[in-house]
Amino acid sequence: MAVKKKPDEFFDDLETMSSEAREKYQNEKLAQTVAHAYSQAPAVKELFDRAGISPEGIRTVRDLQRLPITRKTDLIERQKASSPYGGFSAIPPEDIDRVFISPGPVYEPVQHEGIRWFAKAFWAAGFQKGDVVVNTFTYHLSPAGILFHEAIRDCGATVVPTGTGNTDIQVQTMHHLKATGFIGTPSFLMTVLKRAEEMGYNVKKDLCLKRAWFTGEMLAPSLRETFEKDYEIDTYQAYAVTESGGALAYECREKAGMHLMDEYFIEIVDPETGRQLGPGEVGEIVVTPLHNRNWGLIRFGTGDLSSYTTEPCPCGRTAHRLTGILGRAGDAVKVRGMFVVARQVEQVCLSSAPVARFQVAVTRREQRDEMNLKVELKHELSSEEKQKLAGELSQNLQNICRVKPDRIDFVSTGTISEEQPKIVDERTWE
Repeated sequence: MAVKKKPDEFFDDLETMSSEAREKYQNEKLAQTVAHAYSQAPAVKELFDRAGISPEGIRTVRDLQRLPITRKTDLIERQKASSPYGGFSAIPPEDIDRVFISPGPVYEPVQHEGIRWFAKAFWAAGFQKGDVVVNTFTYHLSPAGILFHEAIRDCGATVVPTGTGNTDIQVQTMHHLKATGFIGTPSFLMTVLKRAEEMGYNVKKDLCLKRAWFTGEMLAPSLRETFEKDYEIDTYQAYAVTESGGALAYECREKAGMHLMDEYFIEIVDPETGRQLGPGEVGEIVVTPLHNRNWGLIRFGTGDLSSYTTEPCPCGRTAHRLTGILGRAGDAVKVRGMFVVARQVEQVCLSSAPVARFQVAVTRREQRDEMNLKVELKHELSSEEKQKLAGELSQNLQNICRVKPDRIDFVSTGTISEEQPKIVDERTWE
């Protein structure tokens, strides 16, 4: 891989390709990916055969429109029917290096092939040798912690695997090790900084944080302004999807949209028809990994809404850029970095005998996502019975969705109608 160094930046050949070279590269990689997945992953072969399409029929990115979109709910149902991988694993079981688990559950087999390509997202944010970076993403079950760790190391930086929680230890570690970088969600960084101030630290004087890289939740413009102006922390964000194996797009120094990774083919499509949309049109983000031969996902629908621009970027990277994540196409929302799917909440709530109806409301308070569950009961319960039921629902939701509700309210009969959505996203991003 050819490398051209600039101050605080790293470019590889893919990032600076011409549009013609990128189209040729993606078409070639797509044909190889489709052929391999068809021959090795039974679920992909079934998908193609049912659609009446052979692998030879997918030669260009435009041809992808002939295939249906696979969604997370499809993965969950397929893995229930054909355990453990639902027919999407494209490598022999004995060659699997790791298995990651995302909520659902969805089991994701990985054959370690190196992820140097993923380091681009961190080079673009200025991480390099000499940086000490706290990685606050979890190192168990989901891939985020380990993948980000390895990518940061590819930049030459030192990683401190702090994981989630333990804000006092996070603050002490940053102070003692003179950490210059933070990897995590914006809300958690704000929690850590506020805790540092409560502990008597002057963040700008006593800590050495210079840059932060976020994914897992939206970075509100007001919060970015607080980080950059009040705390003098340079912030960058990326768009990542667990099921696809990593970050799909990332910000450069211009912070004017997120450059698409060339190791994936990203479509913006009409969620109802699957038709590819053009620049500026809002649609669902659909991803086909071109680098990952382990996991036979073709046209995976993320459920997230965005648009893209083809305008040149002054940074020199030539890939199209996502303009931001605008919301959800389906009935799932991301809360504190984790997807909460209506079907999963339904599984928890309606498996409990006293529950008649439910609704989840996601709000935002003091730069933190809050998830509140409203519950209608089939019959009245005593205060003690309600308290016990609330505890059971809270624990089961945390087990299934990995997000614990902040509040559970028992509401009167008729408050929640069948026509109302099961999940309501009431957050505003100012």
